[in-house]
Amino acid sequence: MNSIQLVGRLTADPELRYSPTGTAIGKFRIAVPRRGGDDAGADFVDIVAFNRLGEVCAEHLGKGRQVAVTGRLNYSEWTAEDGGRRSRHEVIAEDVTFLGSPARDQAPEPAVA
Repeated sequence: MNSIQLVGRLTADPELRYSPTGTAIGKFRIAVPRRGGDDAGADFVDIVAFNRLGEVCAEHLGKGRQVAVTGRLNYSEWTAEDGGRRSRHEVIAEDVTFLGSPARDQAPEPAVA
């Protein structure tokens, strides 16, 4: 079973783009603290959210916002233009839960009816 759950804070505002077929692709990175207190450091994880989830993340999330992400781990390899091999791990988000409150410079979240 390929399932991962992470809680962390966004390191920058999300980026949103659309594929040639019109699929929304939201990307952001979160810092996930390691166990052991403040001095233990953090792991930085790339998150990709598709379709409406990607749009919602781009609209309502910003740098510093804490989120819980549930998804699956994805690994990809490719050959770069310089001929070197590259690889990347990222989480394909299935659910993103907004935690805490927005940063002071962000607009408040819309009320849910």
